[in-house]
Amino acid sequence: MPELREGRTIRAVVFDLDNTLTDFMKAKRGAIRAAADAMIDAGLVMDPQLVYDRIFAIYDEVGIEHQRVFNRFLTEATGRVDDHVLAPAVVAYRRAREASLVPYPHVQRVVYRLVKDGYKLAVVSDAPRFEAWLRLCYLGLQHVFDVVLTHDDTGARKPDPVPFRMALERLGVAPGQAVMVGDWPERDIVGGLVAGLHTVYARYGDTYGSPDRPRTTDSGAHFVIDDLLQLLDVLERLERPAGEA
Repeated sequence: MPELREGRTIRAVVFDLDNTLTDFMKAKRGAIRAAADAMIDAGLVMDPQLVYDRIFAIYDEVGIEHQRVFNRFLTEATGRVDDHVLAPAVVAYRRAREASLVPYPHVQRVVYRLVKDGYKLAVVSDAPRFEAWLRLCYLGLQHVFDVVLTHDDTGARKPDPVPFRMALERLGVAPGQAVMVGDWPERDIVGGLVAGLHTVYARYGDTYGSPDRPRTTDSGAHFVIDDLLQLLDVLERLERPAGEA
């Protein structure tokens, strides 16, 4: 592995996964619409938009990672789970997700540049372990990171500092030697700050927006970026003498 320049302050970069490395919500919305259409084609008598809305209402209640959302939806909507309707929905969902789950612009360029420059890299995600690894494989980034920590690995969810501290320990760096990059201020940024990392708010990924969680105007992060390529400038600024940073 390449060696960092002697005396460099920052030695590691920790990334959130969803909506930081990939537009997860765009992929999720497209996949659910495809699944709704498949259910209608299979014989479900319901307006596709209503199917979409009711599935997302379940996600809002039990979490976006719920793995049996179609089963619950069909049970509530029809009183039973008909495999003739469920199977096409699952296939359509997976195909649409695979097609749309791609890296944000410049993600691969930046990540491989960091590897070349000798930074240690980690992912800290609240996703289930297998789902996180699936996404990394879709993105072609499964071999890039030194550490990948999910909720299954840490038993805690951001902004709890435990996942961040575990990442630092496994990377072998101190908090002040690491940068946290994430799109969710209340989770990624708050958790990174509590754990003592430098924080970078990936504003380009904060598109979730809802009445309960509108897009923030003040992330509280040390730095704000609108393209991951700007992370390289942030790292350069962090290496300048204190009076110049």
